[in-house]
Amino acid sequence: MRFGWMVLPLALAACTQDEMPTGAEDFASYCAACHGTSGKGDGPAAAGLAKRPADLTQLSARNGGAFPGTAVMAKIWGYTGKDGGSPMPQFGPLLQGELVPFDGGDGIATPTPVRLVGLAEHVRLLQAK
Repeated sequence: MRFGWMVLPLALAACTQDEMPTGAEDFASYCAACHGTSGKGDGPAAAGLAKRPADLTQLSARNGGAFPGTAVMAKIWGYTGKDGGSPMPQFGPLLQGELVPFDGGDGIATPTPVRLVGLAEHVRLLQAK
């Protein structure tokens, strides 16, 4: 077989492809430096910021007991309808990829990056009981 030598490298490349990070892994990579591993806004980089990062464990409490998932994803993505002023970077480009239908509570399933949904779900799990 003349081109058989190409099969092994292609098979090895397929086996070594990175798996998609979980929401917890993305949180550790992108959020924990400022928000802390528990989401309380006490990460090691928080001390160097002019404004303390949000305590992500209180989002539901500040929203009448309901987790504001769509608003959380908008903030993470970088679309909040406000013109800057926040030290939080826009993570949208880093979270692009496979889309899944997500219903933010309005009955409309909107195609949303699966990593963004996973990250918001992790933040939901951080909510104080």
